[in-house]
Amino acid sequence: MEKLDPKFVIFGEIHGSVESPAFIGDVACGLLAQGKRILVGIEFHATLDGQLQAAWQLPDVEFRKQLSTIGWAGRTDGVASHAMFDLLLRLHSLKDKGAAIDIVAFSGPRDIAQQVRFERLPRQGPHEAAQAENIANAAKKAAYDVVLVLVGDFHARRRMVGEGPDQFEPMALRLAPSGRLVSLQLRHAGGTSWNCQLKPGLQLRPGDPVPADAIACGAYPVAGSADLHHAPFLQLGPGPGDAASADFDGFFWLGPLTASPPQIPAVDMRAAPARK
Repeated sequence: MEKLDPKFVIFGEIHGSVESPAFIGDVACGLLAQGKRILVGIEFHATLDGQLQAAWQLPDVEFRKQLSTIGWAGRTDGVASHAMFDLLLRLHSLKDKGAAIDIVAFSGPRDIAQQVRFERLPRQGPHEAAQAENIANAAKKAAYDVVLVLVGDFHARRRMVGEGPDQFEPMALRLAPSGRLVSLQLRHAGGTSWNCQLKPGLQLRPGDPVPADAIACGAYPVAGSADLHHAPFLQLGPGPGDAASADFDGFFWLGPLTASPPQIPAVDMRAAPARK
């Protein structure tokens, strides 16, 4: 990190793996060992940030109890996973021992005022703009040396998405004016991740809403790159055999991926026994 010297490091991940949150924890530990003050951004909804900040001030035992009530229940898309829960416990334990580390939940508009300010942006622009502003505002609250952001790789892109009047800025592109930024794309050797997909054989017409019962969440295979046979690391520039990309400044390598299920499993009410 000393060679890169960025203000913001964006890790564009595939949600629902064991390895990705664990890697962010390792990077955070390394920076703290260098005496850095850091902020870690997680892709939980910004409306939960007040609760998260209050919990962050608690001792470890109380933090664990309070954390389990903030944003985990009912979320099965791979974001609110066992691995993410373990990451936050790990980071809080470091904070509890005196490390200079904070967190922020940044995803989506934090309030109606922010939602209204960005609502005229095209397509997904309002969501991306809110993410960027929430991260930038959190970064101004203390003299952080580095801000680590774990987010889906779509939001981590550094160039416009879409065509013509439908073009919009992904979060990383919009955040870039706030400070020197490095965006890294996940590379891996395949395996599994926990995510939500259309049920096999189901076809929807473009533009049709997706019914809730059309989605199945679980551990799915993910196609990876050729195995580098290397421990996890990060690097600027393209990976071996890859062409340079304007979307990302480099990559982080995690090897094979392992699916991490939701911290709080979803309850299928249709299968629940009737009350007597």
